[in-house]
Amino acid sequence: MGRKKKAEIENTAQPPPKVRKEASGRLRDKSRTKARMIAAVGKVIQKKGYPGLSASNIALAAGVDKKLVWTYFGGVDNLIEEYIHQKDFWKSALKSISGDLLKHPETIGKKEIENILQSQFDTLYKDKALQKIIHWELGEEKKVLREVADKREEISEQLFAAILPDFTHTTLDLRARLAILIGGIYYVTLHAKSSGRLFCGIDINEEEGKEQIKREIQNTVFELYEKAGIEK
Repeated sequence: MGRKKKAEIENTAQPPPKVRKEASGRLRDKSRTKARMIAAVGKVIQKKGYPGLSASNIALAAGVDKKLVWTYFGGVDNLIEEYIHQKDFWKSALKSISGDLLKHPETIGKKEIENILQSQFDTLYKDKALQKIIHWELGEEKKVLREVADKREEISEQLFAAILPDFTHTTLDLRARLAILIGGIYYVTLHAKSSGRLFCGIDINEEEGKEQIKREIQNTVFELYEKAGIEK
């Protein structure tokens, strides 16, 4: 009888509080809220432009209290910087190839370089928020934009360090060639998307014009390697 009563008492005992589960739930909520706030920066840029990037507007777009801008990010500039870092093409592109390719630079050839540039063109072509960020970077001197641009240069050096050794035996200036090619991709895309007008008689807002540019990105990269006598 005593054993039965003891068992009944044990069965009715309350389970210990699930502190760890509650804590992990709060962390997930915080992570989701931060992600929503970062995404809200893009929404504000598209609707109100750069002057509209205030804590109030960002919080309103995210559906949160504006105090969280300081609680989670330490201020508006830090939140904007986080957003720009996530949108920056070269940072994400080089992160995606930083595995086997940069560990084994001998595997990087014309096709890998072409793929990166094609991806740059496609991303900038589709992403309206990224287009506005590039416009903003070109038209205004701000600390956050300068820091992002400097970081982009640091990251791109990883790629140059991997591919420049292949061109040491040539007179071809790979840095200058790629600067012209990448700059051209930026300008042709931004020009078409902001004004809708032709550039050199090409309309990349039409599929034919878009494919014309993509075809010549490939041809230009392949010709660089061919001229340098590099077969990879």
